[in-house]
Amino acid sequence: MTSASVRIAYEAEISGDDGRPQKVVTVQLNKLPLLEGIDETALKNIAGVLQVRSASKGQPILHKGGVGDNLLFLLSGRLQAVDITEDGREIGLAFLQAGDYFGELSVIDGLPRSATVVACEPSIYGLLPRAHALQLMHNQPLIAERMFKRLASGIRRASGFRTILGIPNAHQRVYALLDYLAKTSPGGLVVIDRLPTQQEISIMVNTSRETVSRAMQVLIQRGVVEKDLKRLIVRKPETLRQEVNALKPVTD
Repeated sequence: MTSASVRIAYEAEISGDDGRPQKVVTVQLNKLPLLEGIDETALKNIAGVLQVRSASKGQPILHKGGVGDNLLFLLSGRLQAVDITEDGREIGLAFLQAGDYFGELSVIDGLPRSATVVACEPSIYGLLPRAHALQLMHNQPLIAERMFKRLASGIRRASGFRTILGIPNAHQRVYALLDYLAKTSPGGLVVIDRLPTQQEISIMVNTSRETVSRAMQVLIQRGVVEKDLKRLIVRKPETLRQEVNALKPVTD
């Protein structure tokens, strides 16, 4: 890749709900993980067709069952993918961070969207038309490889969430989700960066926000976890894991 490609940027007017331009942003396409390392010509082609939009907190970006006519890139902010059950309940599936792409399933098979995606905070995202996204997959082996790995990871993640949702006790589902989200930092500390809100956790484990609050308080009072701004420090990872597998779970 030439040094010139590193400087490729895309400037676009972000349209609000009324269709009027709100502001101009610059997107360095080669900095997006999916597009990093591809040739300059491909980046220029993407820059020519990418549309940039903004979303306020709580605003849906995709709707389950909608037409999958774009591959989307989250440029800033944070999103959550949720599924809606037949009785209207929301089940959280995954969080999306800046740099992530989404909507690839419908782009690949042409079927309706499989989940709803909602903005957790003010966000900016880009839309790449399906025809151009498919052309990119066909002509760029690196892109195809990254997508295959992402799909495999998604299947494994879905399997993990199904296991969590299969736990009958709500407190243990909360503990299992925290254990699943916790990662060991380079310094050896076990943390959950950008801890989901209690409402988001309740959606992910199919319980009430009040139950999540009680479960968290139990862990905090016992020194198992510690809140640190927007992250959660797991001081006793083994104790947390034992709570998940306890024979006599705490009742609600």
